[in-house]
Amino acid sequence: MARLREVTTIAHATVKVSTSERLLRALGTLRLKSQPTQQTALLEYLSQLMRWNKTYNLTAIRDPDQALAHHIFDSLSLVAPLSRALSLNQTETPTVIDVGSGGGLPGVILAIMLPGVLVTCVDAVEKKTMFVRQMAGVLTLPNLTAQHARIEALKPFQATLVTSRAFASLEDFAQLAGQHVREGGYLVAMKGREPTEEITALQAHTAWSAQAIEPLTVPELEGQRCLVWMQRKGTT
Repeated sequence: MARLREVTTIAHATVKVSTSERLLRALGTLRLKSQPTQQTALLEYLSQLMRWNKTYNLTAIRDPDQALAHHIFDSLSLVAPLSRALSLNQTETPTVIDVGSGGGLPGVILAIMLPGVLVTCVDAVEKKTMFVRQMAGVLTLPNLTAQHARIEALKPFQATLVTSRAFASLEDFAQLAGQHVREGGYLVAMKGREPTEEITALQAHTAWSAQAIEPLTVPELEGQRCLVWMQRKGTT
């Protein structure tokens, strides 16, 4: 029995080390500098997400190995592009609103990796915002908050960036969340393939235009990813 416990312990340790190594490789591929405390927080968030998912159905992905790539690495791919945009901003404390954040993707990841940025996760499902609030405490993230609401029902945030990941069409995103972007700020939507038809509809039916399409590479995942950067028409 003692030998069986020893083998089991070794097996669990091997899985943990493998996950850590995958994370370090992904951070290196994305050229993201990180502290050991941030790496620990990312892995703890994944662990908590999988544990809560058994009860609260936060994500359709239930395998931790798949969630690491499809959720953590996918969200990490946004960090460098958003960080560059935020560093150019003139406000002392940049703010990011993550719309339709679900269980905090990418909002929690951004809060971990960008401690100088205030991140608010907004979702219409209460159990998901409850989980994000729990993560703010468990991971000691004073820059992370969550609001249970529909984004269109909230008073304007005047945020530097308003982000979404698989939330809605570009047109709907702009109509619902555009009011929360400060002057000179951006709506930033993560998409798969370049959404040509959505961009056409956005520019035809809203006060927003697509300023840039930025390709993304997500470690361990195939398929196209991109960021659509949007500003109000007439912004210089």
